[in-house]
Amino acid sequence: MRGSASLKSQIPLAVLTATFLFNLGQGVLRPSLPLYLREFFAANYRMVTLIPVVFGVGKWIANLPTGYLQDRLGRKQMMAAGLAVMALVDIASAFTLAYVAFLGLRAIGGIGWAMFATVATTTAVGHQGAARRGRTVSLLLMSETLGLLVGTTAGGVFYQHAGKTSPFFLEASCMIIAIVAVAWQSSSFGGRQVAKQPAAEDRSALKTALALPGVMLMSLVSGTLVAIQVGVFVFLYPLYLAQGGDLRPETVGYFISLSVLGRLLSLWLGGSLSDRWGRAAVLVPGLLLYGTILGTLIVITNPVLLGVWSFLIGAGSGLVASIPTAVIGDRVPSEMQGVAIGWLRTVNDTGMIAGPLLFGVVADAVHLAAPFVLAFGLLLIAAWRCEHERRNEASHAELA
Repeated sequence: MRGSASLKSQIPLAVLTATFLFNLGQGVLRPSLPLYLREFFAANYRMVTLIPVVFGVGKWIANLPTGYLQDRLGRKQMMAAGLAVMALVDIASAFTLAYVAFLGLRAIGGIGWAMFATVATTTAVGHQGAARRGRTVSLLLMSETLGLLVGTTAGGVFYQHAGKTSPFFLEASCMIIAIVAVAWQSSSFGGRQVAKQPAAEDRSALKTALALPGVMLMSLVSGTLVAIQVGVFVFLYPLYLAQGGDLRPETVGYFISLSVLGRLLSLWLGGSLSDRWGRAAVLVPGLLLYGTILGTLIVITNPVLLGVWSFLIGAGSGLVASIPTAVIGDRVPSEMQGVAIGWLRTVNDTGMIAGPLLFGVVADAVHLAAPFVLAFGLLLIAAWRCEHERRNEASHAELA
């Protein structure tokens, strides 16, 4: 009973439930959407890859406005509106006959995604004090990861056995149930209703937040982690396993599942340790460990060891994933947290778009193993910058 009460005190259960359902729906579309595009629109590879690009652009555009507006319009209302946008986009997508219209709908879906996810992250950051903030953010990320894992597993099955458009209706159903969960939540999601401020004050809020120690650095670290996760792990790691490890497709899928499991298990560990030992005390070694795992992958050829490394890659990414967001929550006052999280989401989405482009170019120009070495270098630089920032802050504290 005490553990349940503790969980409830960290973050509204409706936010965790809605986050799981939201990512469950997203996961269902992951394996089925490319198949749908090929069958109904005779899409080539370029047309398939444009879908995540326009979705990411929609998110990128909407993140900061959502950060500014969520406490004026109400967080619960903003989350519900984002979920409703996603549900309507899914239903419309199932009936759309033109590829260009389908592309536009997915861009609007990205806006709905930003409206939900930015508010959910802000709520996780602001709902609890710094003593438990790492664990709270970890819970949110665990809900995301678990939803994606279950949804991805089920997506292909629904596409094959329940009809080609069934994944859209399943995702829409997840969004509608999530709206009910959000509306049913009686407690506050945090934040406050504020009067409209002059545009100059709106702009200065972001400037003030970014000037706080560590906020810009943590934003860049978080964006780098996302770029590596998407560009190296999602797009290139399966190819590396198939080519470098000479593994069959089903074995590749098994190893990818091991990575997701490793991430899921280590998310809570990273958040908990950062609450107990301090953010930098976990983040700096975590970045070095994650980078070392990625960098040494290129010398691993034994299938058993590749399975171990797959688990470790996921564990390394999960260990550090929640900490930059928690640091921003520690440093930014509550009245500016929405703007700061909107900025963080914008940087993360920049990494999501730029990561595949950067690491893909490196892989083509050098070798498929080169992106893993580059990722190690970027994580090494990030760890050095975080340690440098920690020492500067310690020196200033001593002088004060």
